[in-house]
Amino acid sequence: MSAHSSSSGRVTLTSLHKMKATGQPIACLTAYDAAFAMVLDAAEVDVVLVGDSVGMVVQGRETTISVSMDEMIYHSQMVRRGLRRAMLMVDMPFMSYGTADDALANAARLMKEGDAEIVKLEWGAMQLDMAHRLNECGIPVCAHLGLTPQSVHKLGGYRVQGRDHPTAQKMREDAQRLEQAGADMLLLECVPTALAQEITQSVSIPVIGIGAGAGVDGQILVLYDILDIAPGKRTRFSKNYIQSSDSIHQAVEHYVEQVRSGAFPTAEYAFD
Repeated sequence: MSAHSSSSGRVTLTSLHKMKATGQPIACLTAYDAAFAMVLDAAEVDVVLVGDSVGMVVQGRETTISVSMDEMIYHSQMVRRGLRRAMLMVDMPFMSYGTADDALANAARLMKEGDAEIVKLEWGAMQLDMAHRLNECGIPVCAHLGLTPQSVHKLGGYRVQGRDHPTAQKMREDAQRLEQAGADMLLLECVPTALAQEITQSVSIPVIGIGAGAGVDGQILVLYDILDIAPGKRTRFSKNYIQSSDSIHQAVEHYVEQVRSGAFPTAEYAFD
């Protein structure tokens, strides 16, 4: 059993908080079915995310916006069947949390029907109250800051967030407010390395980065990107692990090893 698992062998929020406190990097990846989930679990990935990225990398859509709640539950059910150790995180899809009542009802569906252990929602002006409401009802929450793909049209495309002082300051404040509201984790996407490190040091909850540099508590990438099978151009912050591996299993193990050792990400896969 890994040193950062619970006594039952499962990764829990308590496990992740201990990893942050002791400086053990947290390794996370996405999965969308049972077969890949088993591969990730065997490699001791700590958190497996059923992301709404399924819409782009599996369904071939241009954005994540059209992914439905039923689709997220379906993929969550499949991934759960492949996991024995890793924590299961599931995205709340676009407009599934337009109101606090919607957020509560749909988060409950992800946990009851999809067997999720923590739900992830993209941060916006209304989400502070939602994080508080979900926390009160015992639903663990990961808040997503920085580049939020569900808001891609509002943001004007897939761009690094937090490079100007006002935006960076707001992101720092939002992170602290979300922790106070009861968020259990944060995910930072496409955020300058220095800002991501500042945010990580300013909160006591685990911070996972994707394109956020090495100063966060853990890393997550899209599985299809590290295996070089995602449609379209691979994002700058994602590394191709299959090209230096003999199998999918080895590629995932290599990724986990590099996250744990601090060898990934280097500056090549981050933003100034």
